[in-house]
Amino acid sequence: MLKALTDANGVPGHEDEVRDVMREHITPYADEVTVDHLGSLIARKTGSVSDGPKIMVAGHLDEIGFMVTRIDDKGFIYFQPLGGWWEQVMLAQRVTIMTRTGNIPGVIGSKPPHILSPEARRNPVDKKEMFIDIGAQSKEQATEFGVRPGDSIVPVCDFTVMKNEKMLMAKAWDNRIGCAIAIDVLKQLKDVEHPNTVYGVGTVQEEVGLRGAKTATNVIQPDIGFSVDVGIAGDTPGISEKDALAKMGKGPQILIYDGSMISHRRLRNFITDTADELGIPYQFDYVAGGGTDAGAIHVTAGGVPSLAISIATRYIHTHAAILHRDDFENAVKLITEVIKRLDKDQVKEIIFGQA
Repeated sequence: MLKALTDANGVPGHEDEVRDVMREHITPYADEVTVDHLGSLIARKTGSVSDGPKIMVAGHLDEIGFMVTRIDDKGFIYFQPLGGWWEQVMLAQRVTIMTRTGNIPGVIGSKPPHILSPEARRNPVDKKEMFIDIGAQSKEQATEFGVRPGDSIVPVCDFTVMKNEKMLMAKAWDNRIGCAIAIDVLKQLKDVEHPNTVYGVGTVQEEVGLRGAKTATNVIQPDIGFSVDVGIAGDTPGISEKDALAKMGKGPQILIYDGSMISHRRLRNFITDTADELGIPYQFDYVAGGGTDAGAIHVTAGGVPSLAISIATRYIHTHAAILHRDDFENAVKLITEVIKRLDKDQVKEIIFGQA
């Protein structure tokens, strides 16, 4: 499942391939699988009570990538980033252009440093100065290959189990790991008695403004919302606890604050109390900027108590990211156990209580 999800290509606005993979893996555990009008997948599993609380567990289908904007006379491709890219991680990286007639390999290029001035060589190359080389020798040939403005461009990195088999590398952990968590939560609840209706959701266009989370939440109208995503791993050289708190393998991150949301206090306490009771490891973290789908979920309709649960991941928003399998499994366990403990009274206490 993890390989199929991460190897699939799906940038914002073109998530079809990933959605098909998620649908295949979540359908056996759902009563119904639908797709909203923007493209988000919604899998519903009703518990023992037909009108119980609605619990939304959402990962986003899309990964960061690019879009073709123009082809020059020599056949080189220019592009618009989709999501946040840092110039330093882009050059000389392989990409796939998804055309209507098939996928085309390419590589991101720019002027070589050998012909730059010493001053220019010290600075990162601006994205506007980069291009993609697909081996075409003219605009006409690139067009014959099937490339058109608006085509999606996706990073290349096959799913890889590293020598330490707990460590997994892939191009799109942000956020196929959230989709995998949503799938496995429904799987763990398949034959479990609980009084809730659980929605495993794969949202679209998170990387460009949490857009699918808005539409999917409006469809579901949940009582409780969880966004499952990646977070910053603070365990590589040069990062201090002032920069990032979480360590890989030490449990899922409970995000207390980010640029899109202050986490719901009573829901946060309920989750950490459950983790403490069962001995499930977790870590607190905060991010000054950025946000997750929880930022859109919690302000929908009359408001939804929400929390972002993240997996500490190295090298996010690059071609190759790494995470720890134990954090994935503990996130699934924690969310599953929380859902088993939720009911109408507990949800009412979370929303209105004084705890």
